[in-house]
Amino acid sequence: MSANVGLSTPRGSGTSGYVQRNLSALKPRATGYGQPYSLNDAARPPKIRKPDEDILRHDRLREIEVKVMELRDKLEEEGKMDDDEIEEECEKTRAELVNDLEKGRDRGSRGGEKSAAKAKSYQVHELAEAKARESEKLRRALGLKGDVGGGADGEGEHPMARQERRKREVEMQRVKREEEDKEEHGVKNERRRYDND
Repeated sequence: MSANVGLSTPRGSGTSGYVQRNLSALKPRATGYGQPYSLNDAARPPKIRKPDEDILRHDRLREIEVKVMELRDKLEEEGKMDDDEIEEECEKTRAELVNDLEKGRDRGSRGGEKSAAKAKSYQVHELAEAKARESEKLRRALGLKGDVGGGADGEGEHPMARQERRKREVEMQRVKREEEDKEEHGVKNERRRYDND
């Protein structure tokens, strides 16, 4: 037995007596990595990445090209049009679809819009966009302000913080008025004293 660890004698125990560390034992999380409710920078929630608009636009334009190619194949199989007429029809359809995409973007509803359920797992940007849309919809339904960044005008500021800021502003204005009044009364008193002489 070494340092009160293990059996006093291994005879009859069916083991060699070799003692090793238990690798499956969980370590307490009181400090360090995995510490619950840590307030340091590393323990903040992960930053949510916003979808890349260029990638989303590229995917939508790609979908338009797929539709145009399907139309081209269909028209070629029918054989009723020659190559120039097919090319004109494809260009016309492409222009309409791109125009619809741009108009959809201006209205706020995106052209070629996908829900999170329809997007594939590898379509990270589509999933992020659907999640952002869902969060925005929930935020509007709950009547919450925009992104909690706290702009210069207090937009997105917590209501209690906004109330405290307003109290400080009112107090500062009151102090400023009192100082101006003191200066004004001080000047009047000086004039009276010299006028009486």
